[in-house]
Amino acid sequence: MTKYVLKRIAYMLVVLVILSLIMFLIYNLVPSNRAYTDTQAEMTAKKNTLKNLTPEEYQEYFDKVYLSYQRKYGTDTDNLLIRYGRWVGIYPLYDGSFKGLLQGNFGYSIEQKKDVVDVIPDPMGVTIFINIFATILALGITIPLGIYCSVRKGRKFDQSIQVVTIIGYSLPTFITAILFIWIFCSLLGWFPPSGMKTPGSDYEGLKWFGDTMYYLALPLMCMTFCSLGGMTRYVRASMIDALSMDCIRTARAKGVKEKTVIYSHAWRNALIPVVSLVIGWFLSIFSGSLVFENMFGISGMGQLMYRSLMSKDFDVILFLQLFYVAISLIANLIIDVVYGLVDPRVRVNK
Repeated sequence: MTKYVLKRIAYMLVVLVILSLIMFLIYNLVPSNRAYTDTQAEMTAKKNTLKNLTPEEYQEYFDKVYLSYQRKYGTDTDNLLIRYGRWVGIYPLYDGSFKGLLQGNFGYSIEQKKDVVDVIPDPMGVTIFINIFATILALGITIPLGIYCSVRKGRKFDQSIQVVTIIGYSLPTFITAILFIWIFCSLLGWFPPSGMKTPGSDYEGLKWFGDTMYYLALPLMCMTFCSLGGMTRYVRASMIDALSMDCIRTARAKGVKEKTVIYSHAWRNALIPVVSLVIGWFLSIFSGSLVFENMFGISGMGQLMYRSLMSKDFDVILFLQLFYVAISLIANLIIDVVYGLVDPRVRVNK
């Protein structure tokens, strides 16, 4: 097992390097010049000081400032591989120093005027807070519901649930969000349509938690509803396959209790294909939802990604996408290891 995990980690690092290079090249081919923009801003700010310069002196000063910004950002060369090396922190800047990702320099947010590491924590906390509730709630409903429907396959309850899950699975998430806002905000007036707290409030403790949950109740309900369709049908299908196995028929023929057959024998076999979805759900708590966060006015990772894309804040975008790639690679490793723990027949050390 240890040898397998170490080998997978080595593969993960290779994939991470390749994908980081591809993403870096893509964003550096976008028409954008941060050094030039900052130079223009500085020249505008010093307009009164520089108004007595001749055109030649002005251009000379402009080139000097422009070069200083290029050296600061590591873009004083057109060689993209060198610039990538400087961004990662394996190739020195013009003065011989290393100031890249490996040295803890994750970039600077042009939009928010602060380092990327200072931009991420607040949206990340919001996204984790929301998605933990939504994920636990969804799994707490979908797994028992899928098992119950598989055991009572073809009955009226199962057929009703299949209709509801098909509707929930087929509707686009933004349509579902609009419907929830219309029903629970416009018609019933039970919940606010957007935001995360009462405007102007400064609550603490339980009062803060209650106010926050009141504002997040509607997006949590919407996120859970959108998750029910796919997961419930997936669990149901896995359980139906497991219940048709020879070992299950043998257990029933030997007089084993039905609960033991379902939850000990059948569910153990049905769990293998479900594991990847469950682990993926839990690891997705870091990623946020662009649709839900923008629809309900939640300042999470999804909304941060959207704003960064609109404002061409590439340092933030690159950091977020690298983070998501790392999370995906870790998730695949965890899924493979958990397969071996769930089913002893699966060997991950070969």
